[in-house]
Amino acid sequence: MSAVELFGTTFQNPILLAAGTAGFGCELDHVLDLDSLGGIVTKAVTPEPRQGHPALRVAEFRGGMLNAVGLANPGVERVAEHELPWLAQRLARARIIVNVAGATVADYVRVIERLTPLAAITAFEVNASCPNTQAGGLEFGAEPASLAELVRACRQVSTRPLAVKLSPVLPDIPAMARVARDAGAEAVSLVNTMPGLLDKRLGNGSGGLSGPALLPIGVLATRRVHELVGMPVIGVGGVRNVADAREYLAAGAALVAIGTAALADPRVPERIARELARG
Repeated sequence: MSAVELFGTTFQNPILLAAGTAGFGCELDHVLDLDSLGGIVTKAVTPEPRQGHPALRVAEFRGGMLNAVGLANPGVERVAEHELPWLAQRLARARIIVNVAGATVADYVRVIERLTPLAAITAFEVNASCPNTQAGGLEFGAEPASLAELVRACRQVSTRPLAVKLSPVLPDIPAMARVARDAGAEAVSLVNTMPGLLDKRLGNGSGGLSGPALLPIGVLATRRVHELVGMPVIGVGGVRNVADAREYLAAGAALVAIGTAALADPRVPERIARELARG
């Protein structure tokens, strides 16, 4: 598989580590060759440090995994001063995409304003599945005006491209991708986790479903946005092997992010990138 031109730069291959499953890279540094990948999408960054939800945070089931981590992260200042400088020094070829989250539009703006000066960042991934506390807890990406407001605000303060990560439960994903594009986003990430519940399995109660069951949902969303909107897509959800990655690429994805499978076997992304290179 050849290199991919996106966000004004070159990704040496289309394989990314998905947000939330690889921390800020250092957790996997001695497990796989981070620089053999197309890039890494960091853990979500919020303005303040967050402890996240109570244990248990992860529960496996036959179709995949539920997680309720609660955006646990060290906060934007620590990320700017420690995590991202380490990652930038570690990587020579793989690109860095920073996932951004918050409870208000101002939270996203604050994170992007703080991180935009860091030259190593290729793009920001705007997590539009976070609850908007100023809209009664409705997700930013659930309603066109709210999504447009969020993306416009991020666009105004970012000198980097934006990818907007959308939920798979939206009634019209292409329509919301179009809203994101018209508000200034260069790409969309499809898809985020689906809401799910298994009794007494998670400390938070409900969580986000990821893993194999998400594959056909993400592939369909990717194909629909590719065909109806024509904007670049980062395909994510359910990829376990090179055949799964090719499903997203065939559906029109420019890049493919791997998450849950890498929790079970951290070397899966490197292996898929190598198999894609062989054709």
